[in-house]
Amino acid sequence: MTQRSPLDEFKAVLGGASRAIAADPEVELAFTADAPHGAGKHIKVPMPGRNLPADQVAEARGFADGFALKLRHHNAAVHARGAPADAIARAVYDSVEQARVEAIGSRQMAGVAANLTEALTMKMRSDPISRARGRDEVPLSTALSLMVRERLTGQAPPESARAGVDLIREWIESKAGRDLDALGLALDDQRAFQKLSTALLEHLDLIDADMPPEENDEDGSEEENEQGEDQEEGGDDPDSQGDSDQSTDSREQQDKGEGEDGESEYSEEDFDADADSDAGDMGEEGMMPVRPNRPLSDLTPQFDYKIWSTAFDETVAADELCDEDELNRLRGFLDQQLVHMQGAVTKLANRLQRRLMAQQSRSWDFDQEEGLLDAARLARVVVNPAHSLSYKAERDTEFRDTVVTLLIDNSGSMRGRPISIAAISADIMARTLERCGVKTEILGFTTRAWKGGQARADWLAAERPPQPGRLNDLRHIIYKKADDPWRRARRNLGLMMREGLLKENIDGEALLWAHSRLIARTEDRRILMVISDGAPVDDSTLSVNSGTYLERHLRQVIDWIENRSPVQLIAIGIGHDVTRYYRRAVTIMDAEQLGGTMVEQLAGLFDED
Repeated sequence: MTQRSPLDEFKAVLGGASRAIAADPEVELAFTADAPHGAGKHIKVPMPGRNLPADQVAEARGFADGFALKLRHHNAAVHARGAPADAIARAVYDSVEQARVEAIGSRQMAGVAANLTEALTMKMRSDPISRARGRDEVPLSTALSLMVRERLTGQAPPESARAGVDLIREWIESKAGRDLDALGLALDDQRAFQKLSTALLEHLDLIDADMPPEENDEDGSEEENEQGEDQEEGGDDPDSQGDSDQSTDSREQQDKGEGEDGESEYSEEDFDADADSDAGDMGEEGMMPVRPNRPLSDLTPQFDYKIWSTAFDETVAADELCDEDELNRLRGFLDQQLVHMQGAVTKLANRLQRRLMAQQSRSWDFDQEEGLLDAARLARVVVNPAHSLSYKAERDTEFRDTVVTLLIDNSGSMRGRPISIAAISADIMARTLERCGVKTEILGFTTRAWKGGQARADWLAAERPPQPGRLNDLRHIIYKKADDPWRRARRNLGLMMREGLLKENIDGEALLWAHSRLIARTEDRRILMVISDGAPVDDSTLSVNSGTYLERHLRQVIDWIENRSPVQLIAIGIGHDVTRYYRRAVTIMDAEQLGGTMVEQLAGLFDED
């Protein structure tokens, strides 16, 4: 009988506790190296180390308890029916509801309260509220959830977030202090709590007080309860704070009556907010970039792209971002997560290999006067010694020396299944192309921080000059160099599974970087394949420039590469139409299609030749 490891024992115990708290025997718990999240009755919590460090164990317990409490005390259908349409108000509405369900567990079970506190403390260390120095930098949804938790449980905000909450505490208390006091009276009644939450949003001027209230259909309540228990809505998780920082900026500018010079405000039409409010997409900073998804007018070729500072940008090898043990752990997790789909992608890769090998196969000219002796025709000489010897000569192959660069979007919206499949597909493509003598480079692009990082701090210190241009710190990652063998770079791809790596994306500069590396190569054919799930987004840059600033630059770069460069450019969009940017592009709606699409696009280029 195989003895289970301490980690497996802990998983079994934690799963049993989650089923008990949720009062549902069908709840399943699993570990993840990705952001913790819950989908229906499936819970994924951070994987602790093998030696089960106490702080990591408490963190996993906290997330498990939070998701289990939500399964037991939260009705998704009721919540969705009363949810406001505005993205800012929705983030607050969601976070207050999560504070309610966690408060129920905290007040009933001291151990659960301790676990939730540990998980919250960890989350707040990387939340923007911990770095806020002014009222406009405080994410409203985070601050309100902490104040609601304080009212319902008596627990003060974590030390790292306390200063941020205090920055806007007086403003919230003056407008909605009575609403916060009243929430405790409806803790066990979600509908009543929902009405009080709506009143709180009205008093904070986040929704229109004249909007007619939602009608509760008491006759259908039982059916809604059943539906709410059977499904989990991604937008209901308070950890989805995609617009948290943006919300505070918007509120601050409303109070002032006008924005700063050169700044452009976001509007509801500019963003597809719902697309990024998925519960599983919480970034390291507790928020997600908002992706513009609107048609653009024709752009002038004279667009002048500026960069505030390159002093804080970095180009780094994947193995420099974490130690060897963690890389091995992340790679192992990636392999385990995608075992079931690796076979399908491998079959497609083998098909690509056969097509490439067919183009590289040798061909011969026979009955030549000189060359290699043709052994197959020696029988003629034996039969007739007067017959002269026959020679053959190998034809020159027309298959050109080739290098392929896979440039993978490492933004926060790729988190979860898209980035996992992108990593494994890139891994298999590199292995396949290497067998065919085609060198492959794998690169990733993201930013070093949410909301600007050191570049923004430098801009603020310079008293905010208008129109600063790109205002964030770039991080370009080299997962595999073209000349490195696949076996040496294999584990580096596991880095994409690392919590906190994926942030924002500035596609135009990433394309230029990958292109410059390709141009420096000596191969006859150079192919650049971009894998992304949408338009470039950097909240810091877009908040102080035009809303189309990064997209205009991306279009400019693509036009230059497609029309003036020898590099062949292909793009694959995951759930987002990239055909409006790239001449040769394909859009897939399911990340599961990525491996096959990569194979077909590459094969198509080789077939054309």
